[in-house]
Amino acid sequence: MNTDWHTLDREPKLPGLYVRAATRRKITGTTLPATGLRCWVDVDAKRLEAYRKVCGFADNSLLPPTYPHILAFALQMQLLTAKDFPFPLLGLIHLSNRIRVLRPMGGVNRVRVSVQVQNLQPHAKGATFDLVTTLDDQLGPLWEAESRMLCRGVKLEGEPVEEVLASTLTLTQVANWKAPSDIGRQYAKVSGDYNPIHLSAASARLFGFPSAIAHGLWNKARTLAALADYLPAANIEIEVQFKKPVRLPSEVALLASAAGYSGEGSSGDLQLIGAADLEHMIGHWRPVA
Repeated sequence: MNTDWHTLDREPKLPGLYVRAATRRKITGTTLPATGLRCWVDVDAKRLEAYRKVCGFADNSLLPPTYPHILAFALQMQLLTAKDFPFPLLGLIHLSNRIRVLRPMGGVNRVRVSVQVQNLQPHAKGATFDLVTTLDDQLGPLWEAESRMLCRGVKLEGEPVEEVLASTLTLTQVANWKAPSDIGRQYAKVSGDYNPIHLSAASARLFGFPSAIAHGLWNKARTLAALADYLPAANIEIEVQFKKPVRLPSEVALLASAAGYSGEGSSGDLQLIGAADLEHMIGHWRPVA
């Protein structure tokens, strides 16, 4: 499918997009639009510093590998709330996320962000699609990602195919941290993602959750911050699947493969678990193919 790219002069404003998201509750079709959005975005030093603090990243002059999601968020919101997008944004479930850091992200001040949707597939609970985001600088491709999203209630022909990550290496605990009751609000301030399920128990209950839950991308960011000294700065692909949500507040433990964590190799497996070994996230890192 060829993408019809639209280039914006400036980043979209989030308040109007949230109003649009709140007023759209119905599935309006079963075909993804071929539209893509592009925009040059500046890296704001203060926002980046706040993001590092919330997610646990040290300032090593490199953009954190998850930070491009923050640069792309407003553009993603505009794409997913457009009239030709068939699924309501509220209620979408983030199943998995894969990022590829193609070159070291040092000295990055301005990037071109591109977003599109593709790969609509049947799922046992509805349909999935990939939200694809890429970053380019003046030298070319820098970073890319796919976030697999589930929309419940969509009816598509075909047999559901579900990819399941599984650890093949021995894992040992390498870190643990607390996810405080307000981490959803802290992360919302630096990311712009004010999904009600993350903000408070009261707002989460409106969407069927007994308590607020942590953002999946905060879980991934906090994990990569804990592994930062052991991951290469580039030529790395990091994929995770989100399992049971992290209810707030709670404490979690990070397990990783000994070889990858000790710096002996550029590949490794990871797992984020809670009380009673409840699995919150599983994933791996590999060299970019």
